[in-house]
Amino acid sequence: MSWGTELWDQFDNLEKHTQWGIEVLEKYIKFVKERAEIEINYAKQLRNLSKKYQTKKNSKEEEESKYTSCKAFQTTLNEMNDYAGQHEVVSENMTSMIMAELTRFVQELKQERKSNFHEGRKAQQHMETCWKQLESSKRRFERDCKEAERAQQYFERMDADINVTKADVEKARQQAQIRHQMADDSKGDYSSVLQKFNHEQQEHYHTHIPSIFQKLQDMEEKRIVRLGDSLKTYADIDRQVVPIIGKCLDGITKSADSINGKQDSQTVIESFKSGFEPPGDVDFEDFTQSIKRTVSDTSLTNSRADGKSELKISGKSRGKLWPFIKKNKLMSLLTSPHQPPPPPPASDSSPSAVPNGPQSPKQQKEPLSHRLNDFMTSKPKIHCFRSLKRGLSLKLCFGFHQGATPEDFSNLPPEQRRKKLQQKVDELNKDIQKEIDQRDALTKMKDVYMKNPQMGDPASVAQRLIEISNNIEKLRVEVQKFEGWLAEVEGRLPARNDNSRRQSALYETQNATTPVSNCAQDRESSPDGSYTEDQSQETEVKVTPTEFDDDFDDEEPLPTIGTCKALYPFDGENEGTISVAEGEVLSVIEEDKGDGWTRIRRNEEEEGYVPTSYIEVYLDKNTKDS
Repeated sequence: MSWGTELWDQFDNLEKHTQWGIEVLEKYIKFVKERAEIEINYAKQLRNLSKKYQTKKNSKEEEESKYTSCKAFQTTLNEMNDYAGQHEVVSENMTSMIMAELTRFVQELKQERKSNFHEGRKAQQHMETCWKQLESSKRRFERDCKEAERAQQYFERMDADINVTKADVEKARQQAQIRHQMADDSKGDYSSVLQKFNHEQQEHYHTHIPSIFQKLQDMEEKRIVRLGDSLKTYADIDRQVVPIIGKCLDGITKSADSINGKQDSQTVIESFKSGFEPPGDVDFEDFTQSIKRTVSDTSLTNSRADGKSELKISGKSRGKLWPFIKKNKLMSLLTSPHQPPPPPPASDSSPSAVPNGPQSPKQQKEPLSHRLNDFMTSKPKIHCFRSLKRGLSLKLCFGFHQGATPEDFSNLPPEQRRKKLQQKVDELNKDIQKEIDQRDALTKMKDVYMKNPQMGDPASVAQRLIEISNNIEKLRVEVQKFEGWLAEVEGRLPARNDNSRRQSALYETQNATTPVSNCAQDRESSPDGSYTEDQSQETEVKVTPTEFDDDFDDEEPLPTIGTCKALYPFDGENEGTISVAEGEVLSVIEEDKGDGWTRIRRNEEEEGYVPTSYIEVYLDKNTKDS
């Protein structure tokens, strides 16, 4: 069936229907546009949500990511990020494959519809013109006929009247003939116009209008088919991403299956294991011994012996419970310069007399600190205490106060320190490998330039090769330093545990004859800044020089790098410092590292730190050159 034959008289209704069809298509385009916006907004929200809960670098969450449950959660976030990407694909495909195509198609439909209806209106106007011509010819023919009839009747009345002259009758007869001729002419024109109108009408309703309506019908059917194809495309776009979305969901399921509670428990052990042994039993302290004292020498001797035993027991108990000592108490025992050096006095007076100048803190009630002082100044001098140099007396103290982390991670327990050092060594080795690869690449480039000078100047990469070599050397020095600390943690600490037990047993046999020099409270940290492993050794410090060397690495005295002259007197009341008199000349063994303290020595026995501003340093020429 065709619109041209069935709907030849429904021009206006067809115009309304085709306009409605285009509006339906535009409504569908608007629907797809809003769906695409929803998809892109949903994808954006999913990405923001995934980014919000992603592990942040250099944070505590990064440490937590080693657990299988956290890894599964991170995998879920990554899969959701990919899931959001598929919704973005849906939005992009709907915009390009449906919206853009249909928008162009609608514009073509509007142009085609406008052209067809313009042609139809033009045909209708032509038919109206033909009809008007026909009506005009018809009215003229009718008028001429009536005029001829009236003229004939007038002639007949004149001819019948005997009183009318012959001339009047002849005139009436001629007038009637003229009117009859005019009527005949109008009849011919009317007949001609009528035939033409009928022909035009036949062409209009059987040729022009069916052709125009057929074009409109084809346009409408094409619109309907195109809408159906767009609906299929709409479904296919969603169907294309379903397998990928399924893979994302499968990835989430797989990550959930990978969660292992036992493995996470082992990870907790590896993360927080300190390497210490649990504290031993607290010994009973018998305070009734003082009640049983007598005035006899034997009782006095026994009482003194008991007193030594109590000192030993108390020290031992305190050593076993050392992990529970507060940090501020621990640092108060590590007496050393806790603050920057005092400024030099404005006059010849002592630095302690400066009204507003900071002074080295004085320890009022620390007998253990005094014992450590006596022990350090006693003869023979044990140079192993040099391990308590700037890292302990200055850096460690300032590090705790300022919240800084020591370079050797000495503030961590042994096991955690070992892991950090191993991680640092691995990072440095990776950096070295990167530099080596870069050096090899530049070397090959230099060889190519040397063989083909037109490609480049070999000297342009020579400076870069020197820089890379220097970087590699620096990194290797760093690796050696950290490997030394790592070897110390891995090799020395377990040996010290066993060795400390032997030393403790040796101390028990020598307790009756060897005086106790207890400096355990001043050594709650090991010489390298890490926690100690067995406090029974450190609470019973007084051992032979051989046993002492088991605790501290044997080191040669530091060489003299110059001399200095004291500009002002310095009391040196704090541990780690040394007192000097104005004008005194001493040896310099360690320069100022930027913290305001210089290490000096007197008489090859006494050494310590003094404020750099209190002395005038004269370095040897060899030292300056090096």
